[in-house]
Amino acid sequence: MVSSVAFSPVLIRCKGILFDMDGILISSLGSVERSWTKWAEMRGVDPVYACQIAHGCRSIETVAKLRPDLDPEVENRIIEDLEIEDTEGVAVLPGVMKLLADLPKSCWTVVTSATEALARVRLAAGDIPVPERIITAESVSQGKPDPAPYSAGAALLGLAPEECVVFEDAASGTKAGRAAGCTVVATTFSHSIESLDAAHYLIHDLTEVEVIRVPSDQSLVLKLLPLEN
Repeated sequence: MVSSVAFSPVLIRCKGILFDMDGILISSLGSVERSWTKWAEMRGVDPVYACQIAHGCRSIETVAKLRPDLDPEVENRIIEDLEIEDTEGVAVLPGVMKLLADLPKSCWTVVTSATEALARVRLAAGDIPVPERIITAESVSQGKPDPAPYSAGAALLGLAPEECVVFEDAASGTKAGRAAGCTVVATTFSHSIESLDAAHYLIHDLTEVEVIRVPSDQSLVLKLLPLEN
């Protein structure tokens, strides 16, 4: 059982940072749930269940689970269009802009289950400085919790997974990061603490992360105050 009591700061040495998007950099919970509710009602699916399993996973895999009798490519485009059109309430989360400003641009990227078109719309809505290259739903054949997205993210930075820290908020993403071999830090923004047991560390949000640069070998040290296991 994981408690919500903070304990002594920890220092994590790394060379790259891999950020999930929704729930880490931006809050788009309202858009996600409104869009999946609309789709579920169109397709005769329980909206509550659809919203529950959609978080942190590629939409094409979610629709295949919910309605395996339908063409997942077609349904995925419908979901994408609904989400792209709905940016109401999309906002940057606490601590994000300062943390990104403290990081060298070459040492971080975004690893999201969203499509590239949707990811760029949401990041723009939150005024996030989007990297030229990011990992999206189209980048891999298997989405989170498979390790492929975070393995691809590390490769994009020219690093080994074990040289990277993943920031996640969803169970599927923490499992993906850990399976890839990354150090995983999860926030408690949108999911229960109990569901994040694949993470190495838990924090409330990114305001609790400090970046220390190590010029001698171009590495980073992340100082954070995790929640107690």
